[in-house]
Amino acid sequence: MSIVELFCDVDDFCQSWACYGLPLQLGQPKRGPKPSLVLSEIMTIMIHFHQSHYRDFKAYYIEHVLKHLRAEFPGLVSYSRFVELMPTALLPLCLYLVSRFARPPGIAFIDSTLLPVCHNKRIGRHKVFADLAERGKSSLGWFFGFKLPLIVDDQGELLAVCLTPGNVEDRKPVPRLAKKLWGKLCGDRGYLSQRLFEQLFKQGLQLITPIRKNMPNQLMPLMDKLLTRKRSIIETINDQLKNISQIAHTRHRSLTNFLVNLLAGLIAYTHQPKKPSLKLSKSELALLPLLS
Repeated sequence: MSIVELFCDVDDFCQSWACYGLPLQLGQPKRGPKPSLVLSEIMTIMIHFHQSHYRDFKAYYIEHVLKHLRAEFPGLVSYSRFVELMPTALLPLCLYLVSRFARPPGIAFIDSTLLPVCHNKRIGRHKVFADLAERGKSSLGWFFGFKLPLIVDDQGELLAVCLTPGNVEDRKPVPRLAKKLWGKLCGDRGYLSQRLFEQLFKQGLQLITPIRKNMPNQLMPLMDKLLTRKRSIIETINDQLKNISQIAHTRHRSLTNFLVNLLAGLIAYTHQPKKPSLKLSKSELALLPLLS
């Protein structure tokens, strides 16, 4: 997707909200001169950064936007001024991300990825997220930051996402995330819970997880067993979100810009032309209830 196509899609979204008279900004407008960049332009630049090959937003804005995108954005401002305008796009980016979620197809995969905000040796001196981020532990060891639980479908499309402190158990946000889902939800052993299974089953959603080694063996339908082996799709998506969309780094200086960077990275992934997919046809999806 070119930057022009991206801008048209973002601007159409902003215009659709404006038609209903709904505000896209939080609080009262600040006094002073109006920004020369409109809201859709600010959102487009931030999303396009995560589609570029730059790993640092400052380098991307100074070396690419200011030098090569003058024709596309005639009202460009300095880097420091643009950083001041970024918080105004927080609510629009959140709403735009929700509009990019796919419809539940009946198969979903859930996992939680880590978002460290600083190195473990600097936890005592860290101040930006001192009252929000928490210490957590995963299979990779201890970290200080947040967790990003997300649910995707068999085509690699996002279905739901949320943000939790690093010490929150992976199973806690699942009922809220899976509120509008149906069919089957595949997760790893971290989501194994009889209580959670019964709670989701009442909502019309079957939770499928591998069993632990110390548990008695149980018979599992063939389709469920095959789906557990395909759970690597969401791990591939997490890898792309971190290494291509750049949603995780330790250079944030404010909570708002951290959230803006995260939302823009997730939106950039939804616009990705080729996503990890199981390549299941509609006829195969229709057979799922029969094979279970």
